[in-house]
Amino acid sequence: MSSESQLPPPEPQESEATVLDLFKSVTKDWRSFFNFVRSVFSAERRAEVERVVAEETRQTASQAEAESEPFALSTPRSAAFPWRMVGAILLALFAQWMLEPSTRRVELALSLYAVAFALALWSYFADEWQLPILRADLAAGDPLTLRVIPLIFSAIFSGAAFFDLGDNLFTWRNLFLWLAAIACFLWALWLKTPRAPLGPEARRKAMLWAALILAVTGLVLFFRTYRVDNLPSEPFSDHAEKILDVYDITQGKTHIFFPRNTGREAIQMYWTLLTAAVFGTGLSFLSLKIGTVLLGILTLPFIYLLGKEWGGPRVGLFALFFFGIAYWPNITSRIGLRFPLYPLFVAPALLYLIRGLRTRNRNDFLLCGLAVGLGLHGYSPSRIVPFVVVAAVVLYILHSQSQGVRKQALWWLALVTVMAVIVFLPLLRYSMDNPDAFSYRALSRLSGIETPLPSPAWQIFLSNLWNGLRMFNWDDGNIWVNSLPHRPALDVVSGALFLIGVALVLMRYFRRRDWRDLFLLVSIPLLLLPSVISLAYPDENPALNRAGGAAIPAILIAALALDGVVTGFGSGKKRMVIAWGLTGALLAVSAYQNYDLVFKQFDTQYKTGSWNTSEMGKVISDFRAKYGETDTFWIVPFPYWIDTRLPGVWAGIPNRDFAMFKENLASTVSAPFPKEFLYRPDDTEAERILRELYPQGAVSCYTSAVDPSKDFMIYFVEK
Repeated sequence: MSSESQLPPPEPQESEATVLDLFKSVTKDWRSFFNFVRSVFSAERRAEVERVVAEETRQTASQAEAESEPFALSTPRSAAFPWRMVGAILLALFAQWMLEPSTRRVELALSLYAVAFALALWSYFADEWQLPILRADLAAGDPLTLRVIPLIFSAIFSGAAFFDLGDNLFTWRNLFLWLAAIACFLWALWLKTPRAPLGPEARRKAMLWAALILAVTGLVLFFRTYRVDNLPSEPFSDHAEKILDVYDITQGKTHIFFPRNTGREAIQMYWTLLTAAVFGTGLSFLSLKIGTVLLGILTLPFIYLLGKEWGGPRVGLFALFFFGIAYWPNITSRIGLRFPLYPLFVAPALLYLIRGLRTRNRNDFLLCGLAVGLGLHGYSPSRIVPFVVVAAVVLYILHSQSQGVRKQALWWLALVTVMAVIVFLPLLRYSMDNPDAFSYRALSRLSGIETPLPSPAWQIFLSNLWNGLRMFNWDDGNIWVNSLPHRPALDVVSGALFLIGVALVLMRYFRRRDWRDLFLLVSIPLLLLPSVISLAYPDENPALNRAGGAAIPAILIAALALDGVVTGFGSGKKRMVIAWGLTGALLAVSAYQNYDLVFKQFDTQYKTGSWNTSEMGKVISDFRAKYGETDTFWIVPFPYWIDTRLPGVWAGIPNRDFAMFKENLASTVSAPFPKEFLYRPDDTEAERILRELYPQGAVSCYTSAVDPSKDFMIYFVEK
């Protein structure tokens, strides 16, 4: 049985009174203004506001759907100069600047922010600073049809794949069964929804807008790829574990879940192997970095589409710019670990969920489930995403926008769930066979299985939540390998716009009661939870890597606020020049600061904090080039020094640990000559033992190009 459905276009509506007319009647004097503020929460007034806004939204729905329209929809603006909005922006920027580490004056910053909030809200009620209108819900519902035969095959393939996915290994057979189950489920439920062709004028606008997007994308790609070969400069122990995992794949160990180092999901390992093959970079630190940088870049189209869904193409463009150049997602995607996989799958999951609930198109829910399921194979913080999806659907059902389709909303949630479970199937089987290994890393942070909780769990949770929420504008934690410790996670411009945007979104929700505004705010603490629930190790919170998904709604809010700034000036030529001049200045300042944060401050900090294993790898390579092998080359470990596997990675030997502990140095006597040992300059015990074993040896000091504290000793024995 097969059936298809097309969504009917929204019907045109007759012109009605606008929100501007309502505001003019309540802002003519102070008494009318404050009476309106008090009455806006009453049932009668709220109903009237909702009616006017709903009518206006329906009038512009068809325009909002036009893909080529470059400007966000907005209500008409006051003819007066928006001085309250401008004042709020300037004060918020100055306040956020006062929270920078170099200029930190907390009391002054809080005072300035308080005045900025007051001006912003006054500007909002005076119809100066309004957010773009949310797109109207489409009236079509789900036809509740399916293709029975593909659905039966999906169930059969799913069951067969589940039973064949044992031993924690992908095989050609179970991989085929699993992918066939996914394909058949999509085939069984996918609806054909042809798009209407664009007219000549629409195509011209679309081409011009695409050119602007390409220009911004070019700048973003520069920020994401510039100096990827040497920033960050050195790997650390986690990179050695990852490279060994990738090496295991080349040896036929095609794991579903990689158990080394408390366990890791699989996507990065296979992605790195593909990256190494395509770019010819081998099993190296550079392969890890190129792979994760590409994952970060793949996130960007979804950021644009999310902004477009929430406020229009211009909001999407601002979100693309802010997210693309931001120091937070830039650094976490450069480190070479799984960190960018969290936002990579959060972004499409949110996009398809929000768009699906608006358009009531089943296909979006299937794509949402696909993104949720894939995310679970990426990075463990993605395990919070199913709960975020449920929260969104619950909020939708509780609001008036779901009227008439609440039962269908549950059906859509079921589609997301089943799709995600099928995609999650390999890990589901592994988690059932090895529940302790699968959940150990998460439980080690959430509970006291490794170390007792330092205080009652609820107290730690509330403290962690507070620290997580203030990371955007105050303190991003103390993890130096993927952040600049104890500075705001956002730059001055996006940080100021984010806080003002939160206030504006909250006020719009109180007035219009659209569930999307509330969800946008609620999604931030939800997506912070992977960092917040580090109860056993509260010093690890906040962590930019585990909170990476929360960067998406935060930057969306900043983009919405900036879009409101542009439209707040009105459409006159002089006003538009001022508006775009101010916007261009804000974007330029943001880009300048983020460049400095990543390519200067973080680069310097990382080089200072990391060990120079690349220089040791060069010494190993020189030894091999001269003598043809490295079997008689060793590194003497020392507490809190280098990971002795990493120099081998630099030398193209990813599967050897060069460690030779002091108590085992005597075992090297029987090895053939020549021999070479590296050890730390202050390890006098290692030098004493080597001199006793090899009195004919020659000792020298390798002078590091990075820092004198990174020097190391070379003990060479020729015969």
